[in-house]
Amino acid sequence: MRKPIIAGNWKMNKTISETLELIEALKAPKFDEGVEVVLAVPFTSLSEAKKALEGTGIKLAAQNMHWEEQGAFTGEISPLMLKEIGVDYCIIGHSERRQYFNESDERVNKKVKSALKHKIRPIVCVGETLEEREGGQAEKIVKEQVLKALEGIDKGDIEEIVIAYEPIWAIGTGKTASSDDANNMCRLIREVIGNKYDDTTKEKIRIQYGGSVKPSNIKELMEKEEIDGALVGGASLVAEDFIKIVNY
Repeated sequence: MRKPIIAGNWKMNKTISETLELIEALKAPKFDEGVEVVLAVPFTSLSEAKKALEGTGIKLAAQNMHWEEQGAFTGEISPLMLKEIGVDYCIIGHSERRQYFNESDERVNKKVKSALKHKIRPIVCVGETLEEREGGQAEKIVKEQVLKALEGIDKGDIEEIVIAYEPIWAIGTGKTASSDDANNMCRLIREVIGNKYDDTTKEKIRIQYGGSVKPSNIKELMEKEEIDGALVGGASLVAEDFIKIVNY
């Protein structure tokens, strides 16, 4: 039985004081214990967020990381830095990283390997553009992204990885893939993993859906058998909305 995982990706939002204010609002209610809750806050807030989340059961995630432990990489954050803070997860290969910062499949793969080495659980993002979907290339693109991200990864590590299917055309647009379309793509991802490894391995990996997830559509998405959670953007910045999503 795969435990549902709902992660809030705050992106480039919230100062340290705003982070602590939102965390305080999220600590008040009782989250469903059957759901793993993760918050991906900005780098500047990670250390304070870790302290604020102590004893809550809510996990902490970074939004990106470099694959090297140290070096002349101005402006980058290493896995050792994240590990010392106590980060549990790291989002890797988000479409905004791919689109705006030229993040390649090869770099995603290096980051996944580095995260696993340092016991940080990767949330690996994959997804197609609107042009690719309309051109009938969606499945091909997503399959390639999954295979390249997992290149050289031992099947014993698969359970530590979360894959987030995020159709790029649905991120921040208000558009959402239908629950059936999302489920079908998550099923494809699971089959790709089954073909690469085996049936036992494919049943271990958790696959999220991301892309304009809201309180109004979370229940329908989570009722689908292949969807194990959600990577939530804008709605995770509003305490009331995120609470409703977690307690779907």
